[in-house]
Amino acid sequence: MMRKNKNRGYQKLRVWVDAIDYYVETCRVFRNFPYELSRVTRQAIASSDSVHRNIAEGYCRRSINEYLNFLNIALGPLGESISGLHAYRKAEQLGEEDFESLDSMGYKLENGLLKLVESLEEKREQGDWIDHLVVKESNVIYGNE
Repeated sequence: MMRKNKNRGYQKLRVWVDAIDYYVETCRVFRNFPYELSRVTRQAIASSDSVHRNIAEGYCRRSINEYLNFLNIALGPLGESISGLHAYRKAEQLGEEDFESLDSMGYKLENGLLKLVESLEEKREQGDWIDHLVVKESNVIYGNE
């Protein structure tokens, strides 16, 4: 059951759903890594976990400036996560199929976040932002109404 209120509207955001899916896939891939790579596993999962958390936190701040700030912050751990994927593949710790799955999800999420930030910055500059339309406007910008 999904509980609903104004503060939980981020759960309807396509970008947040994609970030959750990215986290779930990261957990699936890294949960069976050997013990000697436990630090790598913890870091990979933590960085992917941070993305959806920052999207939600920014949304819950209810201000365009803070929302944008946290969307930009979300790009940091996403970049960290994707960089790790490339390193793990090169070190032959991550297979090609798992790399492709996570990298393609990360690419979609990264581009979606970048597009959302750019569009919201334009709306802020033009004064077209309406705080109560945060979900609808965010999903339209991300490409899913």
